[in-house]
Amino acid sequence: MTDILMPALSPTMEEGVLAKWHVKVGDVVKAGDVIAEIETDKATMEVEAVDEGEVLEILVAEGSEGVKVNTPIARLKGEDGAVASPPSKPAAQASVPPEGGQSPAHSPPTGGSTREAGEGGKSPAAPSAEADGPRVFASPLARRLAAQAGIDLSAVKGSGPHGRIVKRDLEGAENGPVKPATAGAASAPTEPRKVQSLAQMGIADGSYDLIPLDGMRKAIARRLTDSFRDVPHFPLTIDCRIDGLLAARVKVNALLEKDGVKVSVNDFVIKASAMALKAVPEANASYSPEGIAMHHHADVAMAVAIDGGLITPIIRKAETKTLSQIATESKDLAKRARDRKLKPEEFQGGTFSVSNLGMFGIKAFASIINEPQGAIMSVGAGEPRPVVVNGQLAVATVMTVTLTCDHRVVDGAMGAKFLQVFKAMIEDPVTMLA
Repeated sequence: MTDILMPALSPTMEEGVLAKWHVKVGDVVKAGDVIAEIETDKATMEVEAVDEGEVLEILVAEGSEGVKVNTPIARLKGEDGAVASPPSKPAAQASVPPEGGQSPAHSPPTGGSTREAGEGGKSPAAPSAEADGPRVFASPLARRLAAQAGIDLSAVKGSGPHGRIVKRDLEGAENGPVKPATAGAASAPTEPRKVQSLAQMGIADGSYDLIPLDGMRKAIARRLTDSFRDVPHFPLTIDCRIDGLLAARVKVNALLEKDGVKVSVNDFVIKASAMALKAVPEANASYSPEGIAMHHHADVAMAVAIDGGLITPIIRKAETKTLSQIATESKDLAKRARDRKLKPEEFQGGTFSVSNLGMFGIKAFASIINEPQGAIMSVGAGEPRPVVVNGQLAVATVMTVTLTCDHRVVDGAMGAKFLQVFKAMIEDPVTMLA
């Protein structure tokens, strides 16, 4: 008998929804057969069997929410009827790899962006020994936070995979056993703000409809709160005249019409961003406790609004791709993002993000950094505005762009240099081909 365990479909996944079973008790499955669909906070993915046998028991019902990673969800009986000890690792796996081409500093997401996600880069069961105590299973982030707060990890019960101590376990340990603070040690971090209920804030019951938080909304709330609070960030804003770009777009689309490809303004923005990142490689970087990761390629993530939240599919090696390739790929990724059919490696591990709200008429805005990326660019609407040309008042189509920078990686001068290169390319698209 073999237990099929709830698989971890991404480095940060701790629980998911067992959306659908493709098998029933009595079915015989072979390795590679799709047996279930699992919903994470970002996508719905198929799970394949890696063992052969008869489905002996379904342990978790279809539609169950909050199923913890490594929880048994079904049991298989071997074809010879023999009973075997449960395997040490899941007997089911995602039909896609957990994450590909990721930089050492990646935590994410995604989207973001992700303090909790930053724990995913190490093996969840990797043991480590405290210098003055028993062996303790804990993530690097949990160890660092515990050291700052003076918390004795040996006295903390872990809720992560295999009993590993993760960040959330420390939030309830402020009053637990602590190590003596050394002289001159930094004071413990301020206790997280306790969020009041609606009733505590004076909103009467019955005056609203409450929509429960799904996994995606919880992940977005956690990741962006962590990023905005913990990353020292600042915005840089410039205006770009895009009349030349709009004229070039008309010509490009006329040439590509026979192929059924249509290039958008955002495709030009992605291409110019990638080229600028290669021209100013210091801006194509991520902060990590081990050092600054200088990325070899510009993997540009584009923000896509989907039902219930946001996801950032990635154009890999965007600096090497033509406008038509970027247009085709971005359209495909956006469609599959809305259908929640992206593979993990298609939305995890980008080096830079672009968020465009121009199509909604938004003039200018500043986005929250998608950790561990060093910057994110916010693109507003192109609109006719008065400008001064050779001392004379004129009208031009102007687009406002704001770059939000992680000051640990991208300082003001470096961010300004990146925007100078980007502006030159976006105002004269021919320079992207040089």
